[in-house]
Amino acid sequence: MVFGLAVLSALIWFGLIFFHGKFWQGGPILRPANPSHTPADIAPSVTVVIPARDEAEGIEAALGSLLQQDYPGKLSLILVNDRSEDDTGALARSLPDPMGRLTVLDGADPSPGWSGKLWAVAQGVAEARRQQEQDTGYILLTDADIVHAPAHVSTLVAKAQTDALHMVSEMVELQCESLPERALVPAFVFFFALLYPFAKVNDPESRTAGAAGGTILIRRDTLAEIGGIAALKGALIDDCTLATCVKQAGGRLYLGHSCLAKSIRPYPYVADVWRMIARTAYVQLRFSPVLLVLTVLAMCVVWVAPGVIALFGHGLARWVGAATWLVSIGSFVPTLRRFRLSPLWALTLPFVALFYTAATIGSAVNHYCGRGVVWKNRAYREAIPNDGRISPVPAPQEEPIRSAQRGAGPGR
Repeated sequence: MVFGLAVLSALIWFGLIFFHGKFWQGGPILRPANPSHTPADIAPSVTVVIPARDEAEGIEAALGSLLQQDYPGKLSLILVNDRSEDDTGALARSLPDPMGRLTVLDGADPSPGWSGKLWAVAQGVAEARRQQEQDTGYILLTDADIVHAPAHVSTLVAKAQTDALHMVSEMVELQCESLPERALVPAFVFFFALLYPFAKVNDPESRTAGAAGGTILIRRDTLAEIGGIAALKGALIDDCTLATCVKQAGGRLYLGHSCLAKSIRPYPYVADVWRMIARTAYVQLRFSPVLLVLTVLAMCVVWVAPGVIALFGHGLARWVGAATWLVSIGSFVPTLRRFRLSPLWALTLPFVALFYTAATIGSAVNHYCGRGVVWKNRAYREAIPNDGRISPVPAPQEEPIRSAQRGAGPGR
């Protein structure tokens, strides 16, 4: 039986390494574009929509980096202050804005059936449509805890135009400074690439669709074609749901890593990483107990069994287990290099996999205990098991958007 388990694990890893989109390579990196190559008179307009709830700690850095973009075309920013209980809105309005790029909206309370973030995004997109009725140019969706290099918007647009893409998304650089971050955050990127191999996402012939919510540049006409943000409604994994909608509509996707955008949200404690995983892990499994059991078994067979057999097995089973274990930890090394960490961290991968497995089980426990998905002091408990969405309701129109303020200088 031990030999059979070793062979099964080896066969799975053979398939992963050679037939799963080279997930272990991690994906491409989008290099900076030269904005001078795109004359201002032909550069398409870009509207950046930033939902923000209680982001006072980093909102000045994030918005400041967007206000300093060197994009040669028309660039406007819409920050939706999503019922923040801190000074997010006031700090955003106080930022110097000599070019008049920034609009700050005080968002309405979420309608029933909407996740808070998507409701805020929908209000921002509605305001973008009010400011520019034509479905031309791009919408850039980004988070309020991300700092962008000056060339980032230019680079995203250049990629979309050069390759005739409908949506460009990037995995931003994540914080990796504290011990819990170094131990656990690289694995988050690694497992994401395993679930959504970047090469398959970028292949128009593949059905795999994925995106990273920190940076999503989408054509305005494409967003309108799929039904706008209302097409996502109560999706709790909204970035990948959006990518699925675009690809199913025939759109071309790009997913890569960014060297021009970095998250400033820290995860200083193990509990912080646990909550990040548990927030949507069971949603990813479509709230299915069967998929949960299969996932736990798969995690044990793929990540834990090879090392255990290598250490405690005998004969041929031990050699097969050892070879498979070396392949598994070796597949993690490119991700560690991306985070500028020692390859020795790969030895911890079986334990990290157990941590992620436990957090996935914890996500299911939260669901069945009625706690649901909790984010920014909001809990979502009404998700439909089939697709991880909440019951649909109409998208917000321009009328519900309250306290739109625009203009240059402090006090907007």
